[in-house]
Amino acid sequence: MVTPAAKRKAVAHLVGVHGMSERRACKAIGCCRMTVRYQTSRADDAGLRQRMRAIAHERRRFGYRSLHVLLRRQGYLVNHKKLFRLYREERRNPPPGAALAIWC
Repeated sequence: MVTPAAKRKAVAHLVGVHGMSERRACKAIGCCRMTVRYQTSRADDAGLRQRMRAIAHERRRFGYRSLHVLLRRQGYLVNHKKLFRLYREERRNPPPGAALAIWC
């Protein structure tokens, strides 16, 4: 499976080095021209990340689900999957061996 980024790079190579048209290069590679022309646009999450870090610092035991509830209460409308992705990128997951201490 070839990623769209790799297809864009291949088309750019054919257009730049070999002087092919974009249409012909896309046909040679076997991809749609919209794949080459598509520009990703992702919203800036700096404010959300900052607030998430602040809450996670205050409440260290909270995972992404509890953070999601608190952020919703504070007015941040964010999808739980997006929040989980940001949570992972911030490396907020504890290491696998860091379980709770069991008191006997």
